[in-house]
Amino acid sequence: MRDLRITYAGHSAVFVELGGLHIAIDPWLKGNPLCPHPLQNPEKLDLIALTHGHSDHASDAVRLQKLTGARLAATYELAMILIDEGVSADKVIPMNKGGAVNLNGVSVRLTDAFHSSSYDTAKGAIYAGEACGVIVSTADRCVYHAGDTSLFSDMKLIGELYAPTVALLPIGDRFTMGPHEAAHAARLIRPTIAIPIHYKTFDLLTGGYAEFAKECDAHKVKHAELEVGESATF
Repeated sequence: MRDLRITYAGHSAVFVELGGLHIAIDPWLKGNPLCPHPLQNPEKLDLIALTHGHSDHASDAVRLQKLTGARLAATYELAMILIDEGVSADKVIPMNKGGAVNLNGVSVRLTDAFHSSSYDTAKGAIYAGEACGVIVSTADRCVYHAGDTSLFSDMKLIGELYAPTVALLPIGDRFTMGPHEAAHAARLIRPTIAIPIHYKTFDLLTGGYAEFAKECDAHKVKHAELEVGESATF
């Protein structure tokens, strides 16, 4: 049994070490006002996984792929855009919701999320497929990154099917769930631990950890807050 290590880089950017792989989910690092400078140029990445194309999630992906040589997994539409943006086609893993790929014993799959998705190019914003959640798992560890999403009842199925060790849930409100909805998502998913993301980055994101924690306590869901730059092992 190998440990699972999570490092929070601010906003929705998360580094996951699982099954011997170094994975970055939505690694908006350069340009992210919360991301510490030492985390902006990772020395090793095996996989970059994207939930959707918005700039606060995907705009640094091409740079990081070229910096590290990582493979890059995304919905088919977003994957094709990233090839057009300069990522070598043999490094891109086109996917869609419901399917999975296996990378050295680590399963990567995309789930539903309810949000929009576009990608900013030199010619303007273009459609980038549907927004997703990302699940990375081994036989005994699972991380569910919900991406940008509203609350939806099928989160219960995600919990039943994949039993996440860690659920990374947006709580910032306005563009995603707020703390109240995110705590209900945690109640449906029942992860070993729920960790908030997508908050504190901008003034418009008003949702905070205190309310999320209070409501998780009411639902008897274990929770923790990772400070930006902090790591935790599960």
